[in-house]
Amino acid sequence: MQTTALNLLAIGIFLMMLSVLLSPLLHISPFVPTGITFAVLGLITADTLGLQGKGMTLLLDGVSRFSGEYRDRVVRHEAGHFLVAYHLDIPIKDYTLNAWEALKQGQNGIGGAIVDTEALLPEKLPPGELKQLIDRLSAVWMAGIAAETLSYGEAQGGRDDREKLAATLDYFGRPESETPLKQRWGELQATTLLKEHQDAYEALVNAMETQASVSECYQILQRFSPPQAVGFSVISD
Repeated sequence: MQTTALNLLAIGIFLMMLSVLLSPLLHISPFVPTGITFAVLGLITADTLGLQGKGMTLLLDGVSRFSGEYRDRVVRHEAGHFLVAYHLDIPIKDYTLNAWEALKQGQNGIGGAIVDTEALLPEKLPPGELKQLIDRLSAVWMAGIAAETLSYGEAQGGRDDREKLAATLDYFGRPESETPLKQRWGELQATTLLKEHQDAYEALVNAMETQASVSECYQILQRFSPPQAVGFSVISD
């Protein structure tokens, strides 16, 4: 998450400056902290250019997992995606809760709900349902941010979700200027669904904390209510 990344970067810079200042007192060659500094910067540059930041994501996620709140945020974030997708008839085929599992699944970020995109191809849609699909996906992608905000008052994750929403709109030929509107609208839709199904959401969070399978997660949600998506009318556009 962005806050963790900034904190670690600040700590790294502080430690490098401290090593430079203390090296004369500890009789350490000035080339040692300089070499360490260039090595760290080189690794960051290589990760950014060669791995698109995946190495840093793995490092940040690994360090952040010592925080119970961080782990809880991740689960609540992904449970938000899962519940909203369920009620809007967007099929979820898997989910991940850490950067390593996400990387193995070919996903970016620290985790994610993995949508079965094969079932959502435009040619498989009934005529006239493309706009409705875009609306439903907008709510699903913004549901993690909505879930974090409801639980903590603000969201620390969500950059990858915004990128997915922008990519979705681009794929379906929607103008880039539409993205901020769909972000706000999708978050509002997701917030409404999460509030309406709070008990189901909490049960889903508990299940995902124990790495419940996708089918087990669906069974939990089905015990509370059937999926909603016969049309898309949570709130008016």
